[in-house]
Amino acid sequence: MLNELLNRYPILYGCRAEIENAAKAIIDCYEKGGKLLLCGNGGSCADCEHIVGELMKGFLKKRPLCESKRADMKIRCDLVDDELLSKLQGGLPAIAIPSITALNSAFCNDVDPELVYAQPLMALAKENDILIGISTSGNSKNVFGAVKVAKALGIKVIGLTGKTGGKLKESADICICAPETETFKIQELHLPIYHYICAQVEKYFFS
Repeated sequence: MLNELLNRYPILYGCRAEIENAAKAIIDCYEKGGKLLLCGNGGSCADCEHIVGELMKGFLKKRPLCESKRADMKIRCDLVDDELLSKLQGGLPAIAIPSITALNSAFCNDVDPELVYAQPLMALAKENDILIGISTSGNSKNVFGAVKVAKALGIKVIGLTGKTGGKLKESADICICAPETETFKIQELHLPIYHYICAQVEKYFFS
């Protein structure tokens, strides 16, 4: 599947190792009971939501609940029937930090907007979690604030950025630097990168 991605987007060939390593790190995170926390601004904020959507429900696969899960849920709650259970799908936990709007707006107003993503991370991050920081420049101050806190908490960081990488490249454990310099061109490459990663993670857990 990676070869298909690189055939369609040969410009990404130089990112091959980082893309593979990011997928493996996320699989390991979920294997150990962790979750993904994501942050970014503007189009990158929308990308956070997009990634969460691909992980929390079926992406390329239907992800029906297994029989043991269905049976356990029916035992715990007699209001749950087969029709309901047939519509639910397996999900992988992921949180788009920018979506926590009440907290984020309050923290920006009351404390420090540069730490708007660091504060939710402080409250939510647990052992084995991963922070995905998305910044086309690699220098977004609020994203980098979250990165610093993640590193201080011992949380692995995956960066998704542009050609130069900025501070994110220097600090992330894994940094995928889409080889473009203009914002919209970087974002155009981020989409197939994270679609591939989400597909690989889904394939592992829901094959």
